[in-house]
Amino acid sequence: MAPDTASPRPEAVEPPLRWSGRVSLTTRILAVNVFALALLAGGFFYLESYRARLIDFRIARAVRELSLMDEAIAVAPPADVPALLARMGERTGSRLRLYGPDGELQADSWRISGPNYVLRDPAEESWQRHAARFLDRVIDFVARAATPRDYVEPNPDRAAAWPELRRALQTGSAIGGESFAPDRTFMITAAAPAPAGGLLLTTNARDVTRIVRAERFRLGVLLLVVSALSIALSFFLARTIVRPLRRLARAAVRVRLGRDREVTVPRLPSRRDEIGSLAQALSDMTQALRQRIDATDAFAADVTHELKNPLASLRSAADALQRVSDDGQRVQLMAIIQDDVRRIDRLITDIAEASRLDAELSRARFHAIDLGRVIETMLREREMRGPNPRGVQVAFARPRVDTAVARGDEFRLARIVENLLDNAISFSPDNGLVQITATRSGSEVIVRVEDQGPGVPPELRESIFRRFTSVRSDENPSHSGLGLAIARAISDGHGGTLEVETQEERPHGAAFILRLPAVGAP
Repeated sequence: MAPDTASPRPEAVEPPLRWSGRVSLTTRILAVNVFALALLAGGFFYLESYRARLIDFRIARAVRELSLMDEAIAVAPPADVPALLARMGERTGSRLRLYGPDGELQADSWRISGPNYVLRDPAEESWQRHAARFLDRVIDFVARAATPRDYVEPNPDRAAAWPELRRALQTGSAIGGESFAPDRTFMITAAAPAPAGGLLLTTNARDVTRIVRAERFRLGVLLLVVSALSIALSFFLARTIVRPLRRLARAAVRVRLGRDREVTVPRLPSRRDEIGSLAQALSDMTQALRQRIDATDAFAADVTHELKNPLASLRSAADALQRVSDDGQRVQLMAIIQDDVRRIDRLITDIAEASRLDAELSRARFHAIDLGRVIETMLREREMRGPNPRGVQVAFARPRVDTAVARGDEFRLARIVENLLDNAISFSPDNGLVQITATRSGSEVIVRVEDQGPGVPPELRESIFRRFTSVRSDENPSHSGLGLAIARAISDGHGGTLEVETQEERPHGAAFILRLPAVGAP
């Protein structure tokens, strides 16, 4: 039968999928998680910025320290200058050199106190150090970091061999710079003009490189752990989302290929998410499709059976008409042929309406309908066609206007009442009475059609609403056995019910009760 039908509303329009619509869900899930990992990996480049700020801070500090040293040297006796350089070099962890006006080296803190930092030879270091330097180069290349010059001890050691010292002497102020030691650690250089020449400070900022590499290692370990978890979660999501979708898709394809009897669409009862709802909806849809196919097959078989009887009678009468010569018999045979033709015509008409009823109801637009006015108009048209040949009367108690108002299709609702009325008249005795009432009770509109016929046996309460089912004893060509089935289908399509009171509930006659949802306040 037809599904619940209401005024159609357009579905929400989904935004179009361009490139993402051609990528599998598994790939998209992985891409989203990898993108998040890429943001985390950006911390490596933040460390490059952090290192640059540390070096700038060290250069600024070295320039300040050297300025203070320059002032101390300016007031110290010349004989005490070498010892003063040695003490200041030990305290700052740097090497201090004093050059004379001619650019020659006059004093060196290392010659007095010894070296306080060591420049390591990369050839003598382990492979781990080489790997760390290679990673440094890769990150510097990706981050487009500025590469300082290589640190080289000049030979001979003169003031002109140091770029920072040359600029300091030209500008007359202290300046600083940076360079790379052979092991790719930073060398900090500061230079300032001295009263009798120039002052130079050099120090190895190995701790900066060590701090950055340590943070990079921690971030790398975190990135590896998060990557493993992210990939595992991605495959978990793909397993819980993509796999059931693929199962549903395969089942749907098999149903489409016509093997629906062999297919059990998984309902996934353990899932309470959207995929579970989709699985249940697909399973219900498949069941409804199977029921529709069964109903269509049964309907086709019933149509074949119902058409065979009048066709066999028509063929027999036509064959006999050729053999008889008596006029009375020929008149009887012609009457039989006419009755069979009318019966076939009625069958074809009702069959056509029953077959397209579901589709028409699914496309129908419902409106508020006053059933009292519809029934009154229908009865007026019947009166214009003439009185009933058997003298059956129809009584209708017209309700107040806008009382029995339901939402639906006016033509289809009138068809329900017309089929019920035809059924009641056909079962009523000659000169009988058929009563129609239309009332409202709470949120329902109730239409009753009562006759004075033999009534409906209790065991046939539901079967009389099936197609090609009838309890009449005569073969009346004006009835196809589809009227009540069509009426029930229309009532179901309007969200209503159609029932009958049997002989147990009514000692005389039958009463068909149509209930429809009412419109407006009672």
